[in-house]
Amino acid sequence: MNISELKKQGIKDFAGAVSGGLDSCTVTHWLASQGLNVHAFTVDLGQPDEENLDSIAERMRACGAVDAEIVEGKDALADAGLKVIQSQARYEGGYWNTTGIARPITTAAILERVKEKGLGVFFHGATGRGNDQVRFQLVTNMLQPELAVYAPWRDQEFIAKFPGRQKMLDYCQANKLPIKPPRVSRYSTDANFLGLTHEAGDLEDVTLSPSFVEPEMGVWAKDASDKPELVSIRWEQGVPVSINGKKVSPVQAFQQANRIAGAHGVGIGTHVVENRYVGIKSRGIYESPGMELLGKSYEFLLQFVLDRRARKLYDHLSEVIATQIYEGYWLDLATTSALAALEPMTRLATGTIAVRLYKGNVSFDTARDVSHSLYTDDASMEEVGNYDHVDAEGFVKVIGVSAKNFGVRQRPELD
Repeated sequence: MNISELKKQGIKDFAGAVSGGLDSCTVTHWLASQGLNVHAFTVDLGQPDEENLDSIAERMRACGAVDAEIVEGKDALADAGLKVIQSQARYEGGYWNTTGIARPITTAAILERVKEKGLGVFFHGATGRGNDQVRFQLVTNMLQPELAVYAPWRDQEFIAKFPGRQKMLDYCQANKLPIKPPRVSRYSTDANFLGLTHEAGDLEDVTLSPSFVEPEMGVWAKDASDKPELVSIRWEQGVPVSINGKKVSPVQAFQQANRIAGAHGVGIGTHVVENRYVGIKSRGIYESPGMELLGKSYEFLLQFVLDRRARKLYDHLSEVIATQIYEGYWLDLATTSALAALEPMTRLATGTIAVRLYKGNVSFDTARDVSHSLYTDDASMEEVGNYDHVDAEGFVKVIGVSAKNFGVRQRPELD
């Protein structure tokens, strides 16, 4: 869908998801120059790299937006982040899906305002080569199927005028738009309080070490403290309710976990060469200290709770949910059903897990008050427990029947 088609339909009001950067300023002014009413929305996701979100709204108005709003999204993002942890939904190579889960939260928050204001088009600045265009599109299609979605980077008219960032910069300077001074950076960053994603620029060259990346949520492991730190997290039905004995809300849990883990280099600089949904590979450097700390703690708790059949189901659901989030299907039937299947396991995840942080690592320390733990003294080497060693004689004979048959009938042919 291009701008000419939309204008022919008589649609005048465009609602945009904007971050306040060069792309946002350029698109907003360009649409306004076409005689369209641009309504700019920025969702507050606790972006670590943004000191003043209100300044984004001011810049958007100065770029021609008829209005600009900051929409609250931190609570919704924390709730979604917890579901990512509860499902251990990491994409290829350990990426905690921090941007993947933020996009549906961002879109849903904006669409509420779009519906309230009766706006006709939703636009975003995602490129035609990435995953985000899919995430914005699918969430909009699922929540407001009748709403048109406009992506400037898929519009030939826009691309012809702005084939690259330099043309955008020239345009903004020529029109005296209040863009932020271009920061000298060797890569691009996307941020929310669940984590940062770094990609593009010099990171596209895999012959270069990613050590030039400057962490914003902590430090590289090599620069972390030489003194380990013990952290205790209390979980109740899959929710962290206190850290080191102090009560926390979901948002506070992430904020505190980010601060504590980031200082020890935990979750800083995760390197992944991943398969994008559009079918191409990309290289990303990820920061998600809080997700890594909380996620590892929760995984240690699950080891006490899940039996081997539940564990097999859990691992399958985890992989399904991770891929669903990455590909933009957070709201569909498959994800909804997978999360529902996890609910009984999550309900049993109660206990206090202490972990030790040191130089980027999270190691198990102790477990206490795990009320639904299946770990008992039955496996002890001492004379305790309900498991009688003698009872295993018949069990081993039964499972040995097939092993003997294999040894007689098949194994000789394989030697």
